[in-house]
Amino acid sequence: QVQLVESGGGLVQAGGSLRLSCAASGRTFSNYAMGWFRQAPGKDREVVAKIGRGILSIYYADSVKGRFAISRDNAKNMVYLQMNSLRPEDTAVYYCNASPLSEVTTGAGAYWSQGTQVTVSS
Repeated sequence: QVQLVESGGGLVQAGGSLRLSCAASGRTFSNYAMGWFRQAPGKDREVVAKIGRGILSIYYADSVKGRFAISRDNAKNMVYLQMNSLRPEDTAVYYCNASPLSEVTTGAGAYWSQGTQVTVSS
């Protein structure tokens, strides 16, 4: 069981950077796969990045490869999303996900942060 509190969203100009942070409660953070999702107005929620329980398994959506970086610090119960070279199309509400599985899931057992707005101006 995990409770997730997210921070770091905001307004940034195109080409700028933001770092999202997600703090997880509990003592078993390392047992959860973690991921970042986003949902733009009128669009489906999509996976942005995922990092596995073993931290060696990392996935990025094609749209963010080379620009975003996911990381986790199990000692601090934190997961991060460093976002560089931001584009207007990155504008969305970003959500942190914790899944008690080897892979991130949106199904039963997954936990979600409250979401934070990222707005990239052109």
